[in-house]
Amino acid sequence: MGDHLDFKYNSVNEGDERKGGHGIPKVSMVPLIFLIFYEVSGGPFGIEDSVKAAGPLLAIVGFLVFALIWSIPEALITAEMGTMFPENGGYVVWVSSALGPFWGFQQGWAKWLSGVIDNALYPVLFLDYVKSSVPALGGGFPRTLAVLILTVALTYMNYRGLTIVGWVAVFLGVFSLLPFFVMGVIAIPRIEPSRWLEMDLGSVNWGLYLNTLFWNLNYWDSISTLAGEVENPKRTLPRALSYALVLVVGGYLYPLITCTAAIPVVREQWSDGYFSDIARILGGIWLHSWIQGAAALSNMGNFLTEMSSDSYQLLGMAERGMLPEFFARRSRHGTPLIGILFSAFGVILLSWMSFQEIIAAENYLYCFGMILEFIAFIKLRMTHLNASRPYKIPLGTIGAVLMIIPPALLIVVVMALASFKVMAVSIMAMIVGFVLQPCLVYVEKKRWLRFSISGDLPDLPDSQEAAEDDTVPLAF
Repeated sequence: MGDHLDFKYNSVNEGDERKGGHGIPKVSMVPLIFLIFYEVSGGPFGIEDSVKAAGPLLAIVGFLVFALIWSIPEALITAEMGTMFPENGGYVVWVSSALGPFWGFQQGWAKWLSGVIDNALYPVLFLDYVKSSVPALGGGFPRTLAVLILTVALTYMNYRGLTIVGWVAVFLGVFSLLPFFVMGVIAIPRIEPSRWLEMDLGSVNWGLYLNTLFWNLNYWDSISTLAGEVENPKRTLPRALSYALVLVVGGYLYPLITCTAAIPVVREQWSDGYFSDIARILGGIWLHSWIQGAAALSNMGNFLTEMSSDSYQLLGMAERGMLPEFFARRSRHGTPLIGILFSAFGVILLSWMSFQEIIAAENYLYCFGMILEFIAFIKLRMTHLNASRPYKIPLGTIGAVLMIIPPALLIVVVMALASFKVMAVSIMAMIVGFVLQPCLVYVEKKRWLRFSISGDLPDLPDSQEAAEDDTVPLAF
């Protein structure tokens, strides 16, 4: 059965059409690259804490090693699974097809909650960058009002269409990266290579160090929840992921390498926003202002793309019958209106959390979701080895298992380093998901709300049947 299984996708996401089934233009290559860029990164804003935690050498090596053992495997899995299931459910569909609808829902719950928690950070960071120019935004009612206004304005932009969000991401990405290129060029004559080797293992803050690296190099799979909106995703998605990987990792390493060697490193000063201070030292007030403006606007790009991913994920879950049918309804712009409103409400509700609490909580929930993804990836490789995979990682089953061992160990470390408070809150959130899914099944059974599966989507394999009937030999 599994050896010959193929998933037939129709007009929703197949072929070269530039418009989807709703007559809305699909996302092309360049906007897709920058959507991925903002899902994962948005620029080197926030990586300063890696130097504060561990010094220049470990910061530079850390981003290289983490990219190798985490970003590349996650991007490869996203390329394979995203082209195998090119629909808006993304990773929810991957887990459902391998482990069944209960665990698929848990994946969706954990990832959506992680994304909303992450998005609550960006309006706050935006105001942190502009409060030096507008001190009234530093706290109190003006700050709260500004968060609400920003959230509403950016939510409206999401409502107007994903293609608009994609091209806005292109503009913001270029504007955010360009000042760092200029700063790096200015820094070259002042570089002293010996500064790269500074390291003191005894004073490393491992928790801050690992959380900073992990936060800045994850979320490659988030783009999978937009696969149904992408022009020819089976060809475009793998290429866009590879280009975005180079853009993200290069965007981190270039300013780290140039700036840590251009001025003496005082680790205590390397906190969020310190690149703008370095810009003032190297280039003057004009470069300082440019990087501050780029940082503020970059947070808006992060917000837009994260909300798009979260809201289309809810639409994809509704198209698979996991959520009530009204989540699948689209606005006249082709956007998931209810999903956008739910995600915006979650952002406002969680905007009271501190920066470190947000990072730790989202990392914990994200790790739970990644464990399910890894299990689903390996199980589908074993039970449906010959299913259609327009892009396939050039490794056999054993090779695929070996590839995910380092990121799996990293997940264990990140979760173990979480504080008791973060761990308790995250586990409680997961328990809510365990209760919510059977409640929704009961609601559907009682017909209190309407649930339906989109006719444009193929049936998913029965995970229990696949486990019983399919035996595929391991291969490299």
